[in-house]
Amino acid sequence: MSNIILNNKDEVIMSLVHYFVTEENYTPINVQGANNEIWLENLEGPYKIVRINSKYIHNEEQYKFDIFKMRFVIKQIKKKTLSLKMNVLNICLDLGNAVKLDQVDKSIDTVNVTSISDVKKNKSLGESFPKIKTSRFKHTGNLDEIIHVTEDINKKTEKENSKYEDIFSPKPIVVTKALIIFNILLYIVTLLYTDNFTKSLILLGANNRGLVLGGEYYRLITNAFLHGSVIHLLVNMYSLWVVGSQVETFIGRWKFLIIYLLSAFMGSLFSIVFFSDSISIGASGAIFGLMGSLLYFGYHYRLYLSNTLTRELIPIIVLNLILGFTLKGIDNAAHIGGLLGGYLSTMMVGLKYKSSKAEMINGGIVYIILTVFLFYVLFKLV
Repeated sequence: MSNIILNNKDEVIMSLVHYFVTEENYTPINVQGANNEIWLENLEGPYKIVRINSKYIHNEEQYKFDIFKMRFVIKQIKKKTLSLKMNVLNICLDLGNAVKLDQVDKSIDTVNVTSISDVKKNKSLGESFPKIKTSRFKHTGNLDEIIHVTEDINKKTEKENSKYEDIFSPKPIVVTKALIIFNILLYIVTLLYTDNFTKSLILLGANNRGLVLGGEYYRLITNAFLHGSVIHLLVNMYSLWVVGSQVETFIGRWKFLIIYLLSAFMGSLFSIVFFSDSISIGASGAIFGLMGSLLYFGYHYRLYLSNTLTRELIPIIVLNLILGFTLKGIDNAAHIGGLLGGYLSTMMVGLKYKSSKAEMINGGIVYIILTVFLFYVLFKLV
């Protein structure tokens, strides 16, 4: 295959993109209006953002203006990724001699490289990315090598896309449907169990501080399947279908069931500690747990969910909690407990492709510590 004409700047760009995508797990970002620059993102990397800029910057004023424009893009990425801080590596390939690399913005580190040799020798790059010193950069003067570099990047992208498809592709909803059916059947049983509806609720497992302290700990789970009226049942089952089908799809059936039960348990525990000693029933604590689960999932997959967290999920959670504080008869303690339980139990069971063993262990430890603390407070109330 004959050589093709490729200038040194293009060679450095292709080599850097190849390295960051295949070796450091960075993903290209589509930035509107960004010409002659490439933006890469890895929220777990030493730099959350790497920007490769091939534009010629000939003086100090132009450099400062370029940093100003970067700030605007970074601000948008922060909103999208729910990041309070974001350190950025700005790799410039064509700076004029008059440009001094003063740190105009503390969150942006700029380096100037003009060749592969500069990349390997650069102290800042070497400290943040040790593998860059020994990486075998492609010499892209040959068309075969250019194709090989492109194929490597495409394979990496395809691998990430396959993970996305695995997580977000539609799946049969089984556990959510089973839970809804079970709740409906148990409501019918409640109606037929005795002549007194309240007595039926207590006999079938309604939550109550005194009864739990008496050793009937099963009520911390069973109460989540009982409902006080048809409206109560319908509202909760509709919410369970909307939220539960998403959690089951994203996280998996068995993990979903574990999260649901642990959320119901934590919500019930919060209820008898902080709400009252009257009876408490309903699936809302577990449903809030599923919202907490989506909150944890959404944060880790926020690049795919775009603004869903900030525009939809968080406002719904906040609104429901506000209603719980303002309206009488709503067990908001169970909602808050369920929310925390769902978040921690999701952390404990882990997210596919995202969670480490350390994170899962930490989630389990925090859930257990919170449970022990609440039981301690509960028994101290007596």
